[in-house]
Amino acid sequence: MPPTRVRTSIHAAPAALDAAVERARTRAAARRETAAAAATAAFRAAVEERLKALEAELAEVKGRLNGLLFLLAGAVLAQIALRLLRL
Repeated sequence: MPPTRVRTSIHAAPAALDAAVERARTRAAARRETAAAAATAAFRAAVEERLKALEAELAEVKGRLNGLLFLLAGAVLAQIALRLLRL
């Protein structure tokens, strides 16, 4: 009977080893997924912050461009008014 017990434990050992390897692989995969999700979240936050800064700069440029266009329109209207008054 002792040889049978040895055979049972020999057969049980690879199964236990396979189960342990599978658990380790599952844990490693879960850790990789968690790390990937954290990296993705950090990347999205960085991109969102850059996008907001870019939007603010674009709004400033648009404001300056509008100011220049109104200045140009005012200068053109002033020139037209001066030419009409000289006639």
